[in-house]
Amino acid sequence: MRLAAEFRRRILDGELPEGTKLPNHRALAAEHDVAVATLQKALGQLQVEGYIRTSQRGTYIANAPKAGSSGYDRITRVLRTGSVLGDGETVIVTEAHLIVPPLYVADIFDLDEGDQVVRRQWHTGRGQQRLMLAVTWYPAEFAVLVPDLLSTAAGKAPGLLPRIIEATGRRPVEGRDDMHARDAEPREADFLGLKTGTPILAGAHRLWDDQGIIEYGEWCLPYRHVIGYEYRFDAAPDQR
Repeated sequence: MRLAAEFRRRILDGELPEGTKLPNHRALAAEHDVAVATLQKALGQLQVEGYIRTSQRGTYIANAPKAGSSGYDRITRVLRTGSVLGDGETVIVTEAHLIVPPLYVADIFDLDEGDQVVRRQWHTGRGQQRLMLAVTWYPAEFAVLVPDLLSTAAGKAPGLLPRIIEATGRRPVEGRDDMHARDAEPREADFLGLKTGTPILAGAHRLWDDQGIIEYGEWCLPYRHVIGYEYRFDAAPDQR
């Protein structure tokens, strides 16, 4: 699992570009100090997920792998690299403004009636492939400190979270992802290039510190895309 996660991260970050040929299994296992059988299990998982392909000539990073990113994937990537985008991805921001949010969003941010939040709608792609449609929400006061939150310019979108952390002094300390499969609504289907009613994976994430919610996001991925992330247990359940 650890080895598969490492390769997955390096592929999504662009350290292993599409078409790269990997060393033979014995050399790769020695490089990572694992048994050949362990390496083969890791590569087998990555092949199922579409990150790599094999042939008689060897093992290669797949061309345009059908790999999507969860909220966790993108948040850890932006904190690690400064950009929310994976290798070869582009972003289009279609909306960025202050609004009075729906009641459930107001509850998430613990707002009073009539209070506003920043709402940003955007989608990512790789070539002609649509990868994700997302809406992210932020406290209204962040827009004063980070004006780019209200910009739809693509060049200002990838690294917003580090700029928020720098400008506000607030850094996420905890987060939560929730995901479920359902049929695409007309708006989602249009942005993802699907027919209305096509199965999608939808999710929501929230990041917070001791002062409250820093970012809340909702997103959806086309069908047949795989997401995956690693996690750790710092204490047994009865010790929490």
